[in-house]
Amino acid sequence: MNTTAIEPPGSTARAGALDALARRLVIGRLEALRRGGVYLSEGHEDHAFGTPGAGLQASLTVLDPAFYSEIAFGGSVGAGESYMLGHWKANDLTTLLRLMLRNRDVMEGLETGVARLTDPLRRVAHWMHRNTRAGSRRNIAAHYDLGNDFFELFLDETLMYSCALFTRPQMSLAEASVAKLDAVCAKLDLGPADHVLEIGTGWGGFALHAASRYGCRVTTTTISPSQYERACERVREAGLSDRITVLLEDYRDLGGRYSKLVSIEMIEAIGHDHFEEYFRCAAARLAPGGRMLLQSITIADHHYRRARGEVDFIKRHIFPGCCIPSVSALAQAMAEASDLRIVHLEDIGPHYATTLACWRENFLARLEEVRALGYPETFIRMWEFYLCYCEAGFAERALGNAQMVLARDFLS
Repeated sequence: MNTTAIEPPGSTARAGALDALARRLVIGRLEALRRGGVYLSEGHEDHAFGTPGAGLQASLTVLDPAFYSEIAFGGSVGAGESYMLGHWKANDLTTLLRLMLRNRDVMEGLETGVARLTDPLRRVAHWMHRNTRAGSRRNIAAHYDLGNDFFELFLDETLMYSCALFTRPQMSLAEASVAKLDAVCAKLDLGPADHVLEIGTGWGGFALHAASRYGCRVTTTTISPSQYERACERVREAGLSDRITVLLEDYRDLGGRYSKLVSIEMIEAIGHDHFEEYFRCAAARLAPGGRMLLQSITIADHHYRRARGEVDFIKRHIFPGCCIPSVSALAQAMAEASDLRIVHLEDIGPHYATTLACWRENFLARLEEVRALGYPETFIRMWEFYLCYCEAGFAERALGNAQMVLARDFLS
């Protein structure tokens, strides 16, 4: 169908005028860049912004003038959506996004200007994804039930979908994932006498590692049917059904007491309204004298309150219902709802930039297999933007990754 036949008279002219206004707004922001250099190409015109030749350098090519309106009126979410639509490209997307973070004070003008006009709509959409029991299942399914075959294309053989630990040069992703699992087990001093509860199974990587190498029993739970099926399959294949129990249950519905508890990058998915409930449930499952290892992506305390209320690209397109906590927000929720206390904290965030770079490289190397699974080009560009967006955040230390050991006293 020829869509131009049903456009209202003058709509093309109005769209052109809007794009021209948006272009002036975006160019005005780029002209204020001070850290690093950005080269912008549009048709036969090239522009240089910032300090070319000094610091990080990246180039951006505009392929559709709608790019300007999508950024001017949509901010960072609009930039990601414009990338998904193929309206622009970059020679090095991660570096470009790192540059934007280094110039956050300048680029926030786009977020706080006319882009605010669309913010209420995104907030309503995010609110509709709140983490009730039914909502949590829908939110988890939206990401983790994309298909086990899809995730296996870019994860290593452990199928760990969390920050790895590159403890020496030239480590492979799989070796770094195992190093992270060993660090978790060591911090909890796991042994054959332990019965561990894991909140957030993933595809069973931790459970398999802890049971096979440290001899403990593991009960692990997920609300993703796809992850549940694959984890059960892996447990059977490993011959560990006598030591590992996989549940398809919400953490809020669990019972029993355990000597140790592990939760690796699960708390980000539950939303800030449920942080206290999470710690209340965790403490109820942990025996007095027990220890819990919580690994969480974190944001700086001074950015947390604002970020909590905003809907960014990740909340909009990747993890509906999510909220990245700050360490203080976690500590406060823990203190309000439980008798747990932090006895150890380590930030392994810089390792996440390397982890994400490995995932991105694996993903881009297997695009034909991604396409063969039926995923369209907009999905592929969305995932490329997502991986680069997160990699940039960790590389610039805008995001951290905290491994915290929490304790319940014997007198609790």
